[in-house]
Amino acid sequence: MNALKNSVQLIGNLGQDPEIVNLDNGSKLAKFSIATSESYRNAQGEKVEDTQWHNIVAWGKTAEIVENYLVKGKQVAIEGKLVHRSYETKEGEKRYITEIKCNELLMLGK
Repeated sequence: MNALKNSVQLIGNLGQDPEIVNLDNGSKLAKFSIATSESYRNAQGEKVEDTQWHNIVAWGKTAEIVENYLVKGKQVAIEGKLVHRSYETKEGEKRYITEIKCNELLMLGK
């Protein structure tokens, strides 16, 4: 059961080309977002589509795969864990962000 404590699995499409950061220590960081959508019928019988956006970060070899193969619109399956963090803007405002740290990536589609 420990493996289920903080586990996320998503299938979605990239909303934009990934951002690649080359760090001073030689490692890579890839940042990108994916959209997941589901549709349902509301009380009036109208079809409603609900799209959620998810921020993804990948490190090391996974970041290299992201850099070489992923582009806007590509469908991917992501497995990872939720990470909550905060940072301070240049103006001194504290911001909070939730990301998914990608452990495994599977490219889908063509």
